[in-house]
Amino acid sequence: MNRRQFSVLGLIGGLAAAGFMPLSAGAQPLPDAIRMVIGSNAVSGDTYQNASIIAEALSAHLGIKVKVDAVGISEAFKAVGRDPRGTTVMFHHDQSYLSHLYGVRGFSDIFSAYKVGPVVSVNPGNAYLVPKQSPYQSVDDLLKAAADGTRIRVGIQAGGVSEIGYSALKNAARLAKPGSEANIVAVNSGSQADKNQQLFDGQVEVINGSVQANEQFTRLPDDDQKAMRFLWLTASREIIEEAPEAGFGQTSREQLLQYVTPAMRVTLDGQQDFVFDKDFFLLYNKDMPDEMVKAIDEALAAIYAKGDIQKTLKSSFFIPHFLPSQEAAAYLKTKDGNYRQVIEAIAAKN
Repeated sequence: MNRRQFSVLGLIGGLAAAGFMPLSAGAQPLPDAIRMVIGSNAVSGDTYQNASIIAEALSAHLGIKVKVDAVGISEAFKAVGRDPRGTTVMFHHDQSYLSHLYGVRGFSDIFSAYKVGPVVSVNPGNAYLVPKQSPYQSVDDLLKAAADGTRIRVGIQAGGVSEIGYSALKNAARLAKPGSEANIVAVNSGSQADKNQQLFDGQVEVINGSVQANEQFTRLPDDDQKAMRFLWLTASREIIEEAPEAGFGQTSREQLLQYVTPAMRVTLDGQQDFVFDKDFFLLYNKDMPDEMVKAIDEALAAIYAKGDIQKTLKSSFFIPHFLPSQEAAAYLKTKDGNYRQVIEAIAAKN
């Protein structure tokens, strides 16, 4: 599940050779105003931040108005699903297909119900944390405890990005000692604050969190009830290596590398390590004209070739990762298939 590599300059060269050069604002097939609905209600989270960066760049490059609208995932799917004209597009992340894999009610298969647009960035911060006083110093410690019969409670938000690492832990436990996966159990909650409180109150041994939301708690004194430390970052090593050297907060990039593979190993199949990079991407109505899809691909290719957007993304601790629509669809479909195997493997044993 290594991240696909992509050359922006190669895309532009290919487009030119095929006779497809970026269109000027006056000639483009796109409307003068585009509503970019996002799968989040929050205007302070990572989805809104990423969407705003992309919307601002497209607006400036194309000379149109692209406005971000934080409507939540259900409303976002409904909005893009009823607008084939291209005046509404959706911006979200891997939850778009993971929730369908987990069987969450109301989630369709995005690969058949919508058109997959370009991948634009990665949030490298998806993390699992323990209290600073926890006996678990590594993922291996946690899996050994489960194999010895200890019950490990993991605080997650069910049905998406928060759960996929938990599923990977159960699968790794199953592979290490069949049956021990039953000792890794989910404690479902809502917001990150709820998960944090579970850890503070001793209701769970591990929580899903993020570098951005939880790094502040890793700086607290060891005897503080709220003090926690990272146990595992699900991101691929190559993604963390692209992060700014300063890392995030007071945690450097070198320190963050201690929590990713191969320093922390969660096996996928006994040979490969599980990784999960939280990708952000666009989704379109399945009947949106191909010329509009192409116009957005070309605009983003030119924007990424210029290089300024990479600096903007990294300044907010996001990693640039641009794939045009066709490559993005294949890349995300591969991720969908890989994570489906993990989810089905543990479901078959429960």
